[in-house]
Amino acid sequence: MTFQATVHQSAHSAGLATRHLQTLRRRDFLVGAALVDGRWVADRERTQVIDPATGEGIADVARCTAAEMEVAIAAAERAFPAWRELLPAKRGAVLRSWASLMLEHSEELAILVTSEQGKPLAEARQEIAYGAGFLEWFAAEGERAYGETIPSHKAGSLLQVRMQPIGVAAAITPWNFPIAMITRKAGAALAAGCPIVIKPAPETPLSALALARLGEQAGFPPGVLQVLVGDPIELSRPLLSDARIRALSFTGSTEVGRLLLRGAAENVKKVSLELGGHAPFLVFDDVDVRKAVGGAIAAKFATSGQDCLAANRIYVQRGIYGAFVEAFAETMAQLKVGHGLEPATDIGPMTKLSVAQKCRAQIDDATQRGARIFTSKNDTSLGGNFVLPTLLSEVTEDMRIAREETFGPVAAVLPFDSEEEVIARANANEMGLAGYVYTDSLRRALRLSEQIECGMIGVNTASFTGPPIPFGGWKQSGLGREGSRHGLTEYMELKYVCFGDLAV
Repeated sequence: MTFQATVHQSAHSAGLATRHLQTLRRRDFLVGAALVDGRWVADRERTQVIDPATGEGIADVARCTAAEMEVAIAAAERAFPAWRELLPAKRGAVLRSWASLMLEHSEELAILVTSEQGKPLAEARQEIAYGAGFLEWFAAEGERAYGETIPSHKAGSLLQVRMQPIGVAAAITPWNFPIAMITRKAGAALAAGCPIVIKPAPETPLSALALARLGEQAGFPPGVLQVLVGDPIELSRPLLSDARIRALSFTGSTEVGRLLLRGAAENVKKVSLELGGHAPFLVFDDVDVRKAVGGAIAAKFATSGQDCLAANRIYVQRGIYGAFVEAFAETMAQLKVGHGLEPATDIGPMTKLSVAQKCRAQIDDATQRGARIFTSKNDTSLGGNFVLPTLLSEVTEDMRIAREETFGPVAAVLPFDSEEEVIARANANEMGLAGYVYTDSLRRALRLSEQIECGMIGVNTASFTGPPIPFGGWKQSGLGREGSRHGLTEYMELKYVCFGDLAV
């Protein structure tokens, strides 16, 4: 059974990103200079930025060195006292100005994101609004970094707990959400009173550097917000070895997260890690099939599947399994595949060739082991970074796709019989970022939301993230939380003070 997805590739895709970039009002967004200590550093070795849909070079950016990272760390250390002492409302005003500038230039930022990352332009626009929301949230939350007064256990004493900024922070951000992952981290750090040094992914530097331009315009003093682009290993080493970096936040793979955690241990840095996911999506036979299919499509194919929250293991109770697979395949066939800047595109290219290759390897492994495949016919004119939407049914736990994160538009559907069985199967993985439950039974929803070993659960919804919620996972999906009031505390330290001899 083969469904033909629409291949949305026009004759104008070649050079499409370049043509869109030429329409930007802010020509400085394409200069590709790094922001170090209040200076724009550009006259050095350059690295080309590639449109993943076509393989064409669309811009080039400055390639920073470890020596420049040392300069940035020193600048942040110098800027810390004044930024820390600024009233939270004043820091919040700069963050709000930054958010306003993002929204003012949202279309230009969206074009940058799609051109270098590949996601459909409509999703890039949503990311800009989503990212600006974190700045607005933390601008207000910074004014609510409350301490506490403890009823004293000592006569004549007053006991206080204060929340204070930890010091210079660093963020290493990924390529799948190049705007939102910066603002989610930087918004919290800056609101807490911490300068931050940002190292974006080498695949998506343009959007990060554009954010830095807008941050400078918003009023961040030199050294408070800095963005350096270059080799990930070279630029990460100073962030780990320099004791002046007191907090490190990373979003990316679990493998890299382990390495960073090991390196940060040398100086006992405070580390926040948002790592890989392998989300179980549980569908019970008491739910409307079409509603469950709509949720699964949204949870699987957002960002062309390149999302740590993506539904990787879709467990469907056997009573509705056949109907679910058929409805999923029919809906999937309507997805349009093509360049993210083409109108009506739903699925863009994989940002990296290695991601596309992993998807194809998982498909091959599953079909060799007996899975049934529902997909569009291969169209080599799309290029090697494209993976057409694919559904694999009759998947078993011994297949690679059931054990490994996919990070692409390949959906694995597995049948189950009982609630107890599917809970055990859902939890039998080292990852625990997000999970989904579709059921019309409130009792079952409450039971499963308690028993599934994930940091976040969506019940009858595929959309649950945003600034007010504590984003993060259990087990090897990470440490700490981003967003919400908990995200602010990742950049703060508790200080206990005892005032003695207060008796009259």
